[in-house]
Amino acid sequence: MPKATIKSSSGAVITIEGSHEEISKIIADFEKAAAVTQSKTEASKSHIKKRQDKKRLAASGLIIELKDDGFFDKPKSLLEISQALEEKGRMTPVTSLSGIMIKLVQDRIFARKKIEGKNGKKWGYAK
Repeated sequence: MPKATIKSSSGAVITIEGSHEEISKIIADFEKAAAVTQSKTEASKSHIKKRQDKKRLAASGLIIELKDDGFFDKPKSLLEISQALEEKGRMTPVTSLSGIMIKLVQDRIFARKKIEGKNGKKWGYAK
């Protein structure tokens, strides 16, 4: 009676014993299942990559991009930062920016200091 041994991708070793037709059918079914599993895995990876590409950058990420572009060479107020984000297509209210900027200051990505404004002193953020 013919025998066949199959090693799966997980490392399992399968020994089949039977007629030539039975062994051929089992091997064909095994290869078909392996091909389907591989194509599903590739499709899943492709789907995950597309989702990651579509994710939009958080406001803090856009602010860091502004820093890299040299926007913060001079201290900027929250209003100026909000306007720069609007130019990039991101509407972020000044009230939301204060928390984001405090976190970036705490993470030592930015420094903050008092600057003169039209209505007195305000916090300014710079490199």
